[in-house]
Amino acid sequence: MLRIAIQAKGRLSEQSIALLDEAGIVFDDSKRKFLSQSNSFPAELLFLRDDDIPQAVAMGVADLGIVGYNEVLERGQQVDIVDRLGFGACRISLAIPKGENYPGLFYFRGKRIATSYPNILGGFLKEHGISAEISVIAGSVEIAPTVGMSDAIFDIVSSGGTLVSNGLVEVEKVVFSEAVLIAGKKLTDEKRKILEQIKFRFNAVKDSRGKKYLLMNVPNEKLEDAIRIVPAMRSPTILPLAQSGWSSLHTVVDADVLWDKIEQLKEIGAEGILVLSVEKMVI
Repeated sequence: MLRIAIQAKGRLSEQSIALLDEAGIVFDDSKRKFLSQSNSFPAELLFLRDDDIPQAVAMGVADLGIVGYNEVLERGQQVDIVDRLGFGACRISLAIPKGENYPGLFYFRGKRIATSYPNILGGFLKEHGISAEISVIAGSVEIAPTVGMSDAIFDIVSSGGTLVSNGLVEVEKVVFSEAVLIAGKKLTDEKRKILEQIKFRFNAVKDSRGKKYLLMNVPNEKLEDAIRIVPAMRSPTILPLAQSGWSSLHTVVDADVLWDKIEQLKEIGAEGILVLSVEKMVI
């Protein structure tokens, strides 16, 4: 059995549980406990603070973890990044008070910068030859310049709304982060087999995102045109219809081009077009 550490609460926790659920690794979330065992897969969940997850995996307390890449980078623990999961996207940026003139990175020389990510910031400043004072704050970093605790901040940015509401402007994007699946370096062969099953399921879920399944009836003389419009992953499925001269074409398209494709298909005479959601896709 594998033990998977995830964030105890918050949006990343909810998205992690949703991904596991879509992958058929279901846990009883109605009775949230420190440990929760799955009845559908050889795994259990360990609920922790996000900043404790990399250490727990490195120590072998948990076999796997789902956590923000920023936390892995900051903690510097010896873990393997198995996969990027496509949710929890954010960035860690340098921000300064609005109205300040920003000529470039040398602006930060001699400045005091508040952050919850001193290791990432320290490495970045050292790389660029910038000497500055790093002030470590556990939370509410964005208010530090306003109350006189710092000249600038280095913090997580999602939409940027929090910066604006605190009179700050983002000037340097340093790290781009998202949720990642991490693993300990000393997994047994049995646990690595289970990890491969999890990766396979996660990829099937991720590959289906943003995809739609199209079914349509196409005149036989227009099949080549239809295939050019919607070529599919390898080749679309084509089945003859009972009505002579017509075939049914099945394919997968990206959701963001769906309506353009439908309009093009209608122009060549396609009929009875059905659009279905794709839950999983095994490539």
